[in-house]
Amino acid sequence: MDLVVVLVLCLSCWLLLSLWKQSSGKGKLPPGPTPLPFIGNILQLDVKNLSKSLSNLSKAYGPVFTLYFGMKPTVVLYGYEAVKEALIDLGEEFSARGSFPLAEKVNKGHGILFTNGNKWKEIRRFSLMTLRTLGMGKSDLESRVQEEACHLVEALRKTKALPYDPTFVLGCASCNVICSIIFQNRFDYTDQTLIGFLKIFNENLKILSSPWIQIYNSFPALLDHLPGSHNTILKNSVFINNYILEKIKEHQESLEVNNPRDFIDYFLMKMGQEKDNDQLKFTYENLVTSASDLFGAGTETTSTTLRYSLLLLLKHPEVTAKVQEEIERVIGRCQSPCMQDRSRMPYMNAVLHEIQRYIDLIPNSLPHAVTRDIKFRNYVIPKGTNVLVSLTSVLHDEQEFPNPEVFDPAHFLDDNGNFKKSDYFMPFSAGKRICLGEGLARMELFLFLTTILQKFTLKSLVDPKDIDTTPIASGFSHVPPPYQLCFIPI
Repeated sequence: MDLVVVLVLCLSCWLLLSLWKQSSGKGKLPPGPTPLPFIGNILQLDVKNLSKSLSNLSKAYGPVFTLYFGMKPTVVLYGYEAVKEALIDLGEEFSARGSFPLAEKVNKGHGILFTNGNKWKEIRRFSLMTLRTLGMGKSDLESRVQEEACHLVEALRKTKALPYDPTFVLGCASCNVICSIIFQNRFDYTDQTLIGFLKIFNENLKILSSPWIQIYNSFPALLDHLPGSHNTILKNSVFINNYILEKIKEHQESLEVNNPRDFIDYFLMKMGQEKDNDQLKFTYENLVTSASDLFGAGTETTSTTLRYSLLLLLKHPEVTAKVQEEIERVIGRCQSPCMQDRSRMPYMNAVLHEIQRYIDLIPNSLPHAVTRDIKFRNYVIPKGTNVLVSLTSVLHDEQEFPNPEVFDPAHFLDDNGNFKKSDYFMPFSAGKRICLGEGLARMELFLFLTTILQKFTLKSLVDPKDIDTTPIASGFSHVPPPYQLCFIPI
């Protein structure tokens, strides 16, 4: 009986300590729902659709509020004004990467996506400069994307207009573009290595978008040694990193400092220049993880957007018909689409923007954190506090985009049919942590989709009104439902 009393007292003390830790300093943070000891607000959230929960909470607590994932507070930014004020007006103060325990376990403090401080700044600056040197936004990389678009068209022709799931072939195209930048090689669409990569990227995206990962990231110490899909992510990352290591060894043997070929070559050269630096940031570990960051992000986000694009075009044949009419008028049937065409194609440009706005691919961005104690809207956010940015609240703003839940390219067209820019268009996030490959992604989306619509009529297997575009997962990313269509050559 005495043992039971001791256990009850210990448990009571632990619960009181948890409550004290959660409430200490809470008066400085924005308001929010009262957290429970240890588990925080997790039971008050729909982990299958966090965006919906954030929308409901913003109505009660305003555009800036606090949630507890486990025992750690997270400040939520909801709506364009709050997001702009933080990420753009106070960009430096909100530029740290917030806690993402699973990614931290995978990356171990290396790479581009999940590092902080001077290491992150130097590696990001180097990576951006190298991508530009390798042609991001220039004609030489454009020609590589055009070439890959031709391979994509040939693969689609081989389907012989039969029902076909485009997931794999779209992944091949986007993966080959980023491979040409990192490794200076592309894979045939039947290559087993490529097939293995795409299976891994697809699997990782589905796992990261599952409720389990939200729970894992809230209680990593408790769940770390238990079975679960987080272990699959770790196993997959080892496979990718081992492949990259093999490629690095090959590059070391064939490196010509006067003729760098790709991202790995440029990084190896930088390592040689910095070898006497006491605060070495360009290391093998950072090379492997940076290449892995670019490889995974550059493949899956673009291919998923392309997959969602075709689904929306099937759902809205009237939009597809107008795009194809513009392609016929501006480019014709024989000439390959190029980036210069985009400025003469306001409707296609509007459709691409509306696709990205509507699908809201990464609804809550990657977590941010503040770099110092900062006063924000009469609150004080302590240094290191996680910040969750609701991109959904910006991309689906009712004032900027009337009927935001409706797919409508007119959201990006003026009364004269000209393309209309919007400051609310933030699918790549904003500020210091904006997506590194935004320029490449925009190029791929335009050239791949324009080429497909130039060469094929898209035929749905069901009545367009019966097509459901609701994502099958809404965690880290919105994952489109599986579907098939027929690519009928024009």
